[in-house]
Amino acid sequence: MTTYKQTPSQTVGPYFAYGLCPEQYNFDLKSLFTPSIADRESVGQHISIVGQVFDGEEKVIGDAVIEMVQADSNGRYVTTRDETRKSGFRGFARVGTGTDPELRYVVDTVKPGSTGGDSAPHIDVIVLMRGMLLHAYTRIYFDDETEANARDDVLALVPAERRGTLIAKREAGTSNAIYRFDIHLQGPKETVFFDL
Repeated sequence: MTTYKQTPSQTVGPYFAYGLCPEQYNFDLKSLFTPSIADRESVGQHISIVGQVFDGEEKVIGDAVIEMVQADSNGRYVTTRDETRKSGFRGFARVGTGTDPELRYVVDTVKPGSTGGDSAPHIDVIVLMRGMLLHAYTRIYFDDETEANARDDVLALVPAERRGTLIAKREAGTSNAIYRFDIHLQGPKETVFFDL
């Protein structure tokens, strides 16, 4: 049996818009994925994740692509299309920061449950953009899950003074549950990224 090795990554050029977020570039193509992980009828607490992506000079990036993967409100990952059809929960979203007038990403979902053990509710995030040779991996945890966050094995690997870069903060004074999670690619507020 032939064993294939990983090929080197390439910088993400302008062509990636066709396949990832054509709406971001005003192409007449429909995106395969939407910024909605869960439909309104999905079980769980419905939330929105809102944020911006910043470069090392604290400038907002208007052409980043964010992908999110998460478990449902019971801590289960979707494994079949039938599950998705029945539950309205897809478990995956893709959105470009250039699709919003404020250069934000906005993802509608349900708050994930714990996937087991000491795992706190979290969302896995991939960041892609032009000029990045490798996509970046990070996680979103929630500021109102203090006890679960304290037990989480992955979060415990992050130095205490940097953990705040992985915590989404719930916005006060909104009727919907909105969590703010900005991603800083470099600089003093740099988000913690994981080497996978």
